[in-house]
Amino acid sequence: MEVLTIFGWLSAVVIGISLGLIGGGGSILTVPALVYLLNVSPVLATAYSLFVVGATSLAGSFSFMKKGLVNYTTAAVFATPSFIAVYLTRKFLVPAMPEKLFMAGDFTLTRNTGIMVFFALIMLAAAFSMIRNNGRAVEKEGKVKYNYPLIALEGAIVGALTGIVGAGGGFLIIPALVLLSKLPMKMAVGTSLLIIAVKSLIGFLGDIGNQPIDWPFMLLFTTLSLGGIFIGSWLSTKIDGSHLKKGFGWFVLFMALYILSKELFL
Repeated sequence: MEVLTIFGWLSAVVIGISLGLIGGGGSILTVPALVYLLNVSPVLATAYSLFVVGATSLAGSFSFMKKGLVNYTTAAVFATPSFIAVYLTRKFLVPAMPEKLFMAGDFTLTRNTGIMVFFALIMLAAAFSMIRNNGRAVEKEGKVKYNYPLIALEGAIVGALTGIVGAGGGFLIIPALVLLSKLPMKMAVGTSLLIIAVKSLIGFLGDIGNQPIDWPFMLLFTTLSLGGIFIGSWLSTKIDGSHLKKGFGWFVLFMALYILSKELFL
């Protein structure tokens, strides 16, 4: 087995650990790992990412449910437009994308390259969010107040982004839940995992019939990721998540720059 392939399978465990430790970041690793380490095409990698991250996040959300750290009302308000957006994007928009998105002179932007470049830009936004906030959030007590229009709008936007690049969008969901719903950070993480899980799995349903799914490959990758999230959940009780999130943000930043340079210049 080639070294890159070994790292590819090991990355599945790392993806789960990331979700267990900081409540997000799994999809930021999943697509690059599948594309660059396991030679999966970008479009198919986004489909696998939806299933892997969805199943892993669902498993991770159970521990938060047991502790009462999931706000189901907020999840429903955020998730309903998100579900619709992600399903429609995967079912209709992604298959309708032309093979050549843009041409100017000798330069041609293909669909695969376009998806990876867009994904790298999402990674940059995630990295800056994690580095700037350093994983800290203000804990606010009192009755939860909902800004329903903004929560629903953010849900639709995150759903569309999830559909295009296969990213769960935890780095967008958690700040939205903290700022718009005034949820404490731990409850925001638990609620985010549930939203990511259902949204990603519904998005994957739009790929069935459109993509050549290799089920044994995907299920094995998912199993390794599930093992990782339990490791991550255990480590989260031992490690300061704020420092870890900032370090992960720098890693994501370098990964984004690598993808942009590889796709556009190398």
